[in-house]
Amino acid sequence: MSEKPRGQSFSASPQPSDAITLTGLRAWGRHGVLAHEREAGQEFSADLRLEVDLRAAARGDALGRTVNYAEVAASAVEEIEGEPHQLIETLAERIAQRVLAEHVLIRRIAITIHKPSAPIPHPFADVTVQITRDAAPVDAVLALGTNLGDRAAHLRGALESLRGADGVEIAWTAPVIETDPVGGVEQAAFLNTAIGIRTVLGPWTLLDLAQRLEQDAQRVREVRWGPRTLDVDLISYGDLIQDDPELTLPHPRAHERAFVLAPWLQAQADAELPGRGRVAALLEHAPDRHGIRPGPRIPGFGAVREGS
Repeated sequence: MSEKPRGQSFSASPQPSDAITLTGLRAWGRHGVLAHEREAGQEFSADLRLEVDLRAAARGDALGRTVNYAEVAASAVEEIEGEPHQLIETLAERIAQRVLAEHVLIRRIAITIHKPSAPIPHPFADVTVQITRDAAPVDAVLALGTNLGDRAAHLRGALESLRGADGVEIAWTAPVIETDPVGGVEQAAFLNTAIGIRTVLGPWTLLDLAQRLEQDAQRVREVRWGPRTLDVDLISYGDLIQDDPELTLPHPRAHERAFVLAPWLQAQADAELPGRGRVAALLEHAPDRHGIRPGPRIPGFGAVREGS
């Protein structure tokens, strides 16, 4: 499976079309072209459809894994009540961009603005503007490790699967290193590397993808920090910082793991781990930094795609 051509757009629906819908949100605003509209104002209403992968939230009954729609409503009302615009098209755009910027879990938003008191000299029920906007792609980092079976084949397979995954574009790949195992379990040496991606997937959907890559390599979880055919960890997702037992971001031990930091640093000299600082500085203090050495050259790893 070949890598997506540079500049190719992401799949339109790379994750479940789950959604939270908020309808009939009302507020007073002063939007319009005519002077009396901007002076006296009128009531506007908004309908919002927020596309979010809700599987993790439903599975854990956890508010932190979904979107607080009260916060979304507050932002939309502030925009309606705030700076006046001549066009409700502009109002819809401002709401969409603000909500997407404030809520990284929302990967697409559809907004309808209603202006039922528009200055039209004929009987009518409503005037609406409808827009749909996608969230910008997010830069994320995955760390891969393997010490069972054909280690190089496991890494190649994972890279090929990522290249073909909907909603994912490879931004860069780090060189492969060989590392001594950590965690106290006696086992063979690991091959480790890191992959930078640009994705329109949400973090929970990306976690599901990482786990599918492990399953494809027949990963068996028997001993913590034990041998494995393939380990794929989501290290960072943009600047998102969250503390969840199933997905802590950044990865809670990445800052002290040379087998994560060293290949990442070789690919990105100025890399930073959100909330922890520069990867180069973190690597200098990583307890396992003396147990790393160059690994084999594997096609596809150690490549940086400019402009991706």
